[in-house]
Amino acid sequence: ILSLLPSLMKEKYNCCMVMRINIDCKGCCKKVQEAIHSIREVESHLIEQKQRIVMIYGRFIPQDVAIKIRKKTNRRVEILEIQQLVSPTHSDNYQGPIIRDWK
Repeated sequence: ILSLLPSLMKEKYNCCMVMRINIDCKGCCKKVQEAIHSIREVESHLIEQKQRIVMIYGRFIPQDVAIKIRKKTNRRVEILEIQQLVSPTHSDNYQGPIIRDWK
């Protein structure tokens, strides 16, 4: 897995990234939120202020997004987890949506 990490860091792909960011107050939380909103590649995010956890989803290069958040917030950013997400239309076993008639 570690040998794949450098190649994953160089190209954009759909992923979910979990980070730890020092969020001490509502002002810090707002600063992080504004930084995330300014990044076009991020589609959605979740901030858990008490646990200092930030989860973001989108099509981006994880390392670049972490660096942008670090520069805009002046806060330490630690990447905890990166999950590459596969689109269901690109899966080999995908057979289309399941439609059920509930009569």
